[in-house]
Amino acid sequence: MNRPLVGISTYLEASARWGVWDLPATLLPAGYARLVREAGGLAVLLPPDAPECAAEAVARLDAVVVAGGPDVDPARYGAERDPRTGPPAPERDGWETALIAAALESGTPLLGICRGMQLLNVVLGGTLTQHLDGHAGPGGATGVLGTHAVTPVPGTRYAAVAPGPCDVPAYHHQAVDRLGAGLVASAHAADGTVEAVELPGPGWVLGVQWHPEMGDDVRVMEALVAAAR
Repeated sequence: MNRPLVGISTYLEASARWGVWDLPATLLPAGYARLVREAGGLAVLLPPDAPECAAEAVARLDAVVVAGGPDVDPARYGAERDPRTGPPAPERDGWETALIAAALESGTPLLGICRGMQLLNVVLGGTLTQHLDGHAGPGGATGVLGTHAVTPVPGTRYAAVAPGPCDVPAYHHQAVDRLGAGLVASAHAADGTVEAVELPGPGWVLGVQWHPEMGDDVRVMEALVAAAR
């Protein structure tokens, strides 16, 4: 049986070093491809491209993952920039917005991870909280993953994947505020932060606020790959 082809969006960085080189690069933490592989899929990377090419790319895929990364430009949801919001990433915002729209239009299974969940919410007309404390890592340490519990909402797609509370690896300072059209919250943190969202219906659309690629729990990715078969 052929493994489902899972496209994963990537970073676009002005400078990255390897060997003797220091060059502009499209890159992605290796954990994403590892998680897809462990879930039974075949990973391909989707570097930022012209948004009008997104539908063609999605048509060749069995599933799409929108990866974590920089803050979504608040202009996309009609908000003024908070001083604590990171610099904009217009190439990623444009490309990933188009990927999400194409996946929703075509019914291609879609998983948003951290930034990917937030952008899914924005594409569907929702808004974000631009800063909250306590989710960026232990004591707010830069570049250090934290761990906290998430509790599923009974009866949701996510609850079917993970029926009980579990600890997840997380690193973020923004979160869903007003839910986008059709989305429902399917998991929460202890402080009420929305930790997962989904679109009810026949299509498979899920967003998680945490970083499953940084842990050992493969259940969410296995569910995506199963939907892609």
